[in-house]
Amino acid sequence: MLTAKKIKVFLGPVVALLILLGTDLDPSNPLVTRMAALAAWMAIWWLTEAVHLTITALLPVVFIPMLGIGDAAMVATQYMDPIIFLFIGGFIIAFAIERWNLHQRISLKILSMVGAKPAGILMGVMSASYFISMWISNTATVMMLLSSVMAVIYQLEKHGDENGFVQKLSTALLIGLAYSASIGGIATLVGTPTNMIFFREYTKAFPNNHDMDFANWFIIGFPVSIGLLFLSFIVLKYLFLKNVKSISVDKNHFKNKLKELGPMSYEEKVTGSVFILTAILWFTRVDIDMGAIKIPGWSNLFKNPAYIHDGTVAIVMALVLFLFPTKNEKSRGILIWEDVHKLPFDIVLLFGGGFALAKGLEVSGMSAWMATGINLSGIPSYFLLMIVMCSLICVISEFASNVACIQLMIPLLIAVLPSTGLHPLLLLVPATLASSLGFMLPVATAPNTIVFGSKRITVNQMMKAGILVDILGIILMSVSMVVYKYFF
Repeated sequence: MLTAKKIKVFLGPVVALLILLGTDLDPSNPLVTRMAALAAWMAIWWLTEAVHLTITALLPVVFIPMLGIGDAAMVATQYMDPIIFLFIGGFIIAFAIERWNLHQRISLKILSMVGAKPAGILMGVMSASYFISMWISNTATVMMLLSSVMAVIYQLEKHGDENGFVQKLSTALLIGLAYSASIGGIATLVGTPTNMIFFREYTKAFPNNHDMDFANWFIIGFPVSIGLLFLSFIVLKYLFLKNVKSISVDKNHFKNKLKELGPMSYEEKVTGSVFILTAILWFTRVDIDMGAIKIPGWSNLFKNPAYIHDGTVAIVMALVLFLFPTKNEKSRGILIWEDVHKLPFDIVLLFGGGFALAKGLEVSGMSAWMATGINLSGIPSYFLLMIVMCSLICVISEFASNVACIQLMIPLLIAVLPSTGLHPLLLLVPATLASSLGFMLPVATAPNTIVFGSKRITVNQMMKAGILVDILGIILMSVSMVVYKYFF
């Protein structure tokens, strides 16, 4: 008996076979049809999650050589791109933060400063989640902070909930935790895999455009993410805390928890210093041009500054954590390899699969073929183009992995760029930002799924809040890009 799962699995190769045998997209170039078949197969499996996303990512290794599109060596190099080392280094630093509980100290410090009123607690939770997820996985952020949020909820419930106020606050806190983790990832290149996928594809497609790095992304992503954080806070406050005024938490709860941690340990100080230094090095690697003033980047100290990337910084600082000894165990570093055994190699392969797909589209000629068939010049204004594109990507992200979504969209947008006459960043950046939307459904993002697993949130509650945040996010991103466009 065919189940829904089996249908999804068979659908990919069946559609690919139908394209191969039943179409001829470009009679002068049979590689276009072959690549279209593979792309359709990967798109179906990624969007339906018929199999694990990583399994789909391995299809190019097999079929790009077998279909005669490119050789195996070309495909293999896509799975260990320099951008992947930025991801690996960032994750290793995040493991050190987690290993020495620095994340817990940061979150409790923020929560102890925001007061004890419901709106203050909500903003505290969201601020902690937002800040931490700027630097480490949004999934890891939610997992780290969930226990602290649940502890607050349990404390409130001890005093009863006659008016249902605690239930409303707990709903706001859990949804806010998930949303702010996704929003925080928008701010930095290392905050979410979608940003790094964009960065790799952009630098590869436009190697002579030296206008995107960690600092330049931050200039765009940080204001958008701060704005979206504030808007999502307003939405949650309006939906769940509008009449919740008579409830409060013991204002010393978070301060007491912070005191229980004791003074910062030597290892926390080293980890925190490495974390701050890494961020500084990322921001100052290349020249900072402020018009009248130009601050030279530190990479100019080397003979070939262009050889040094943000990934270089991430790996150097990660190595420091392995080499710097702990205070009580001189033979042990701040990190040892056993501390990073959870390194998500599935995500590394997923990156590679997307890069290989993009390479296949390029060498097969399918990108050029798509560019001639899609014309966005008919959309009368840039703002309307942004609304349409961000809305489409947001809808896809609700039902599919945001990583899978951007893996498919970036090569397509690069192909159609010539028909728009726009600078590449004006199309690729908003697409990447929009892929981090998707707040309506529990399955839209891992943070949504995690907090929904608490069984304290209904699908209806998440959808009601999510649709408002999605709409506001689309408008905010579109307006922001219209403003940004004036700089080009």
